[in-house]
Amino acid sequence: MSALPGSTIDPDPATALARFPVLGTESLEEARDAVTRVYLAHELTAPSDRIAMVLNAVTDRVFTLGYLTYRTAARLVMPPTEDCYHVNLTLRGSTYADRTDGGRATTRGGSRGIVLVPDQRNTVRWSPDAEQLILKIPRRSLENHLGDLLGRPIHDVVDFEFGLDLTTAQGSTLLRSVEFLAHELDRPGGLADMPLAREHLEAFVMTQLLHAGRHQFTDDLTAPAEPARHGRLAPVLEYMQQHADEPLSPQELARAGCMSVRTLHATFQQALGESPMSYLRRIRLDIVREELQRGDPAVTRVTDVAVRWGFLHQSRFAQQYRERFGELPRETLRS
Repeated sequence: MSALPGSTIDPDPATALARFPVLGTESLEEARDAVTRVYLAHELTAPSDRIAMVLNAVTDRVFTLGYLTYRTAARLVMPPTEDCYHVNLTLRGSTYADRTDGGRATTRGGSRGIVLVPDQRNTVRWSPDAEQLILKIPRRSLENHLGDLLGRPIHDVVDFEFGLDLTTAQGSTLLRSVEFLAHELDRPGGLADMPLAREHLEAFVMTQLLHAGRHQFTDDLTAPAEPARHGRLAPVLEYMQQHADEPLSPQELARAGCMSVRTLHATFQQALGESPMSYLRRIRLDIVREELQRGDPAVTRVTDVAVRWGFLHQSRFAQQYRERFGELPRETLRS
């Protein structure tokens, strides 16, 4: 396998996001320039000029997601990000970080991470064995998402506590979901080619981040939501029917009903006994069944129809289909 252009290190297919190599280098200057292009301008120093940095990264509609390692005791000094939140999820090794408000945090592989907020200057020291998945999320995306969850506009920086505990239920789900996102983006035929599923997963990651990290909106976010009157569901249900072929999210459905995401969930549970996405899944299952009934078994593939409507896990799809219609999708197609 040949080295990347301008690189001195061959790309390793075993690293995360190996399909999206940015740079592998032993040059401190090249490493700094690459991370600046992908994330933000910063100062980078190391005990010697020789490092073994690898950066893989991909940017899509919302996120930049990257894998980074330096293989040396690197020190990064970063100015306020201003327009983005950076979420550093340490996979191996450790880092030691401080920021201008006096906050300090230590990350450890699989158990601790940090959140860099837009208005703080940060210094992060890497152990030689440290490896991280790093999310870059635009302020507007995360704050609008939080506003949808709460049902009101958010104008302030979400002031996350510096450290991020990845051993809690919410924290471990956040780590697993980001690892799953990286794996699927890396996989040919995975989420990189499925915008419907990718947007749902990105929204889920932002929700998990907001629940996993402590900030000034945490209490509002975790307080019980009051359901709305059942009549307010009518425009939401109509919107679902008309836009079932689009990558609908709870945030978009809440806006259609002029309510918060939390109120949307509470109202669906009270009125229909299920979540909005469960109801949407039933709509899409009905559409899949109609397509299979019209399909020609010689040319129509169940998998193709299922994936087109957002059903990525075929065994789970077959089970959900059978529970709803009393037969397997292939039986519907043959009949």
